Amino acid sequence: QVHLVESGGGLVQAGGSLRLSCAASGRTFSPGVMGWFRQAPGKEREFVTVFRWSTNNTYYLDSVKGRFTISRDNAKNAVSLELNSLKPEDTAVYYCAASPYFSHDYHLPYAYDYWGQGTQVTVSS
Repeated sequence: QVHLVESGGGLVQAGGSLRLSCAASGRTFSPGVMGWFRQAPGKEREFVTVFRWSTNNTYYLDSVKGRFTISRDNAKNAVSLELNSLKPEDTAVYYCAASPYFSHDYHLPYAYDYWGQGTQVTVSS
């Protein structure tokens, strides 16, 4: 079984920054992709960003482009997410997600096999 362990998150004022981290542990796991979704109260889970291991390509939700940056830890099966210029509408529970395979449906939750427990990001205005 693969476990995704998240850290980071918290409360920040609008315009501030946070850093989230996610590491995969458990049985041998070779990531195809690792990334993040988020879910605000009363809303569906939404794709945020993903890192594709084989090509180092990254993909982002349009509304976070230029503000969020996903990066890979080459020594570990881990990713970090830098959240800058945060806005109140970024408030959500952020979930790490991973799969051994890349799918062109990477923006949909069903394309991922493993999920973290979620970490809260709250942006005050």
